[in-house]
Amino acid sequence: MTSIRAAVCREFGKPLTIETVELADPGPGEIEVDVKACAICHSDIIYADGGWGGVLPAVYGHEAAGVVSRIGAGVTRLKPGDRAVVTLIRSCGNCTYCGSGDRVLCEEVFALDRATPLHDNAGSAITHGLKTGAFAEKVVVHESQAAPIPDDVPFEAASLVACGVLTGFGAAVNTAKVRPGATVAVVGCGGVGLNAVQGAAASGASKVIAIDLSDTRLEFARACGATHGFNPRNVDAKAEVMKLTNGRGVNHVFVTVGVKAAFDGAFDYVTKNGEVVIVGMPPDGVFAAYDPSYLASWNQRIVGSKMGNSQVARDVPMLIELYRSGKLKLDELVSGRYPLENINDAIAATKRGDGVRHVVVM
Repeated sequence: MTSIRAAVCREFGKPLTIETVELADPGPGEIEVDVKACAICHSDIIYADGGWGGVLPAVYGHEAAGVVSRIGAGVTRLKPGDRAVVTLIRSCGNCTYCGSGDRVLCEEVFALDRATPLHDNAGSAITHGLKTGAFAEKVVVHESQAAPIPDDVPFEAASLVACGVLTGFGAAVNTAKVRPGATVAVVGCGGVGLNAVQGAAASGASKVIAIDLSDTRLEFARACGATHGFNPRNVDAKAEVMKLTNGRGVNHVFVTVGVKAAFDGAFDYVTKNGEVVIVGMPPDGVFAAYDPSYLASWNQRIVGSKMGNSQVARDVPMLIELYRSGKLKLDELVSGRYPLENINDAIAATKRGDGVRHVVVM
């Protein structure tokens, strides 16, 4: 066991508390990572607010980067001293889903699934939130959850790759497989949405239309490759999309926010034979409505996209190289840096919609 500081959620909807907790040593196939940066994701916030239930106390945080400090028996992909991105995608590589390429759906039950590596000083269990628990000085995760990164990549930028970039970029590239010349609308331009914009632009989409209630985020979207941007508070976004597509709508609509209105309105923008890709996840109990008659007669599709259907060992190195070559914006998406003691300020800024991604720096 190692004593570390962590931001613990003890009551849903209340501020996190900084506590000293005990972290188990890495077991077979596991690694220990000194966390250097962990970005705040809305998934962490929904969990901390009780929107998806769960057992408390818990340590959340899953969008991290750091340095491998120890490894367990049998680890071959990383070694102590390696800089690495740490994700929540835990995969065995051998089950039915992993074998088909859907490693985000791995059905293996790992030792870390059976027993949390986190405990308080009295020995009581603390939930290993989102399979990572990265609002802490160190984490223990399975080696499949991490990928090495070069020494010249800043930890703050690298941490974004762990979720926001994998999820958004991957939704365009892996899930929807956007083709050159396709037309795309991205509803919601936060950390995930901006990376869906980047993924669609990198895929050669002829029109990438950003839709958001913040003019500032629409400016970010243009910098990330959006060809157009509309604020539904100011204009009729549906009419503008139809003008740009000869009245047909776009081939792909990516809904990257967990808001009912965004899900319900997605089909306003999609063409016949087009698809709506559900990327954002709302709290439990939020349901969307659509007309199945149109869905069938117009040959449309609704597609889910978990973590951009990413494969850590394949996609993290690819995204890092795009960043190093100047083809993927990461530094520009970091809006604020906070010490662990001020994590509640970072969460508050994220809830307000200030900037794009706020990062806790250890």
